[in-house]
Amino acid sequence: MITSEDAQKNTIRQVASFMVSAARTAPKARGLDNIVACILDGEEKNALARKMLAMGREYASRTFERDAANVRFADAIVLIGTRSKPIGLTVCGLCGFPDCAACAEQKGLCAFNSTDLGIAVGSAVAVAARHYVDNRIMYSAGLAARDLGIPEPGLAIILAVPLSVHGKNPFFDRK
Repeated sequence: MITSEDAQKNTIRQVASFMVSAARTAPKARGLDNIVACILDGEEKNALARKMLAMGREYASRTFERDAANVRFADAIVLIGTRSKPIGLTVCGLCGFPDCAACAEQKGLCAFNSTDLGIAVGSAVAVAARHYVDNRIMYSAGLAARDLGIPEPGLAIILAVPLSVHGKNPFFDRK
């Protein structure tokens, strides 16, 4: 017999893995892949929640405290981030610089990196939704992950997606 609890844990692991794959295979500008993803659970997930609580105190922000409670309750967290690497266009300017060379020189953030991240995260949460796994995109947990250097140091932007399989969506009725 496989209990409901065991089945739910297996579902979270499988869906989180599918989400990372969806982020990896999502379309990217010029086919250049600057996306990085990983899955946190157990103590790593709890360390992220503790960092969020500390940030909440530092910034006097209830958002970080509320979201830390969600992260602690979640079964797993999928982190998806982007490196800051201009894609080599000679005409663009979407980043505020005249071209990719100027963006790189000034250590700007390429608009296509952000766009690629949005597409990757959208693909990932679509996977979760198709498998009936509750989720929510959180910038706060992503910011804490970036401060911790996970999934790798130096990422420009990280978004976090906590996952839950319970009788009620813990990410819906938030105060």
